[in-house]
Amino acid sequence: MAINTDIEITRVNARKTDAFDIFNFRYYQGPNFYLEKAAIVFDLTVTENSTPLLLQQYADQIADYYPHIREQSWDSYAALFAQTVAEVSNLGMGLQLDRWSLHPQSHQCTRIAVQSLHTRVSRSVVYSVWDWFEAMTQKEKFYLDDQVKMLQKNFRDSVYGGPTVYALLKTAHQLDIPAFYLWDEGLMQYGYGKKQVRGIATTFDRDSHLDSDFTTRKDDCKSFLACLGFPVPKGEVVYSLSEALAVARRIGYPIAIKPVVGHKGIGVTADIHDADELMQAVERAIQAIPPTEPLRIIVERSIPGKDYRLLCVNGRFVAATERRPASVTGDGKSTIQELIDRENRSPDRSDTPTSPLGKIQCDDAMERYLEEQRLSLDRVLERGHTVFLRKVANLSSGGFSIDATQIVHPDTIILVQDIAQHFRLTCLGIDVITADLSQSWKESHFGILEINAAPGIFMHLRPAIGESVDIASHILKTFFTAGQDARIPILTFNRVSVSELLEMIDHILLKYPNWTIGSVCREGVFINRSQKEKHPDYNTNVQNLLRNPSLDLLIVEYQETAIDHDGMFYSGSDLVLLDNPTEVEMILMRDVVETSTVVVRKADKISVHRHGLVEQYQLEAEEPINRVYLKEIATVLSGLPE
Repeated sequence: MAINTDIEITRVNARKTDAFDIFNFRYYQGPNFYLEKAAIVFDLTVTENSTPLLLQQYADQIADYYPHIREQSWDSYAALFAQTVAEVSNLGMGLQLDRWSLHPQSHQCTRIAVQSLHTRVSRSVVYSVWDWFEAMTQKEKFYLDDQVKMLQKNFRDSVYGGPTVYALLKTAHQLDIPAFYLWDEGLMQYGYGKKQVRGIATTFDRDSHLDSDFTTRKDDCKSFLACLGFPVPKGEVVYSLSEALAVARRIGYPIAIKPVVGHKGIGVTADIHDADELMQAVERAIQAIPPTEPLRIIVERSIPGKDYRLLCVNGRFVAATERRPASVTGDGKSTIQELIDRENRSPDRSDTPTSPLGKIQCDDAMERYLEEQRLSLDRVLERGHTVFLRKVANLSSGGFSIDATQIVHPDTIILVQDIAQHFRLTCLGIDVITADLSQSWKESHFGILEINAAPGIFMHLRPAIGESVDIASHILKTFFTAGQDARIPILTFNRVSVSELLEMIDHILLKYPNWTIGSVCREGVFINRSQKEKHPDYNTNVQNLLRNPSLDLLIVEYQETAIDHDGMFYSGSDLVLLDNPTEVEMILMRDVVETSTVVVRKADKISVHRHGLVEQYQLEAEEPINRVYLKEIATVLSGLPE
């Protein structure tokens, strides 16, 4: 779909010293004439302002960043430019954006289409590559690494930039599950019509929101788990420092302090040994409590051991990760601050949605913990000496993850699955502490710290140490065993009148009287025979129908003007019916699934493409085309699973 605000009227953008010019930007959200994927499309031309370098000279410099470029050959500046945009588009993060195409417009001008995910980020990538080419032309220094860092930040700030969201989106594409973002609702949708699931990260519309809210009330949730007999640390909820001190004396040190309402370990302090530490911990917990929440703090017994996240999907245990606090190891000559700075420059700590480690965060909490160890940031550590920088294993502050899935004792697997059965939640993260996860929880010091209804999954997908667990597939296969399970039947026309449309709807409803059929054509939008309000943007009408959770079947007309301006919103029609199609409309035949049927009429000749075979016949005089359509619709629908 073209985003109108991102279309530029053709104009020359080049400066007087530029060898190249780019213009005529357009963004397509789905399949289009130029590419079968969402794409950013623009024109590139060689200007007469400055003489470009030889093609190989550009390629040699680009290969310093992308070595495999040396193994390829290029026959035009446009081809190398398009490939470079595709390379930079992955942002050094492993994004799967590798499709591009060229469409010559004149001797000097080429239209380039490059696969895209987010329009603003893609436009910035194109302009960065343009600046890079011009810097090479003028033999000027270009800091690509700085540009990529800026682009990474832009992507992180986008709706797709969260590691969990992108992992699910990437996996959905791999499993052929349709996925798109609902801008007005701030949700991702997976699947079409009645097959759909909507959600935010690992929270979905099929989850119990009562259960989800309940897990955020750590005090009530802890009491519930204790009532069921699950092992939770002894403790109480307090409302003041004096109460916290009294509870600590009663249950005995060491203790842990945490706000009742919180997330990501903010305001949590473990292993507190005396009243002075407790007072500081209470202050941190108070600062972490949102202004809209009452002052409530949990004081509980601190259990010695390692911090683990155990993840259940659909009530089943799927992964475990040990979380360790950020640390540095001395070399005998560097200060702790210098060691932190050096560690933060590691590629693994690039702090992107696909990097296994985040930056080590320096803050008051870290400095206080160093003081407890009689250390400071300007202290030089002896060689080989490792210092932990925090008590809490918070990954967002620079902690690191170790896969522990294979070592979990069967008793503990049963325990977490028993907990998960009490919550109607797709994903449940259970945080526990124990000295050894390979021992039964019944035979060791073991405590359930809290449970999370919207757990992040990237620590399992890409741990700092150990094997990856494909959590995204586990989640999506909870809803869809295969890509086809996420789709409803779609019939696509290049032209159809309202009368023909209504006749088809009546024909389908005779066999499937309880179905809800959505349709959109130039002249209107319909749910069954009822005409609905039509949005000025054509593809918004298509999305609104696919967003309808009652929809059983979709019928869409895509004429050349709609394809050229908007592209298609979806891919994978079950039946495509082309009536004397133009060259542009023939892309409807390109974007089909393996089991699709395609009917093409040219003059009075009919061609039916099905299962790799082609059948041809001729229409009789005065024989209406809709007779062919109705027959093929019946054939296609009869072959679909119930």
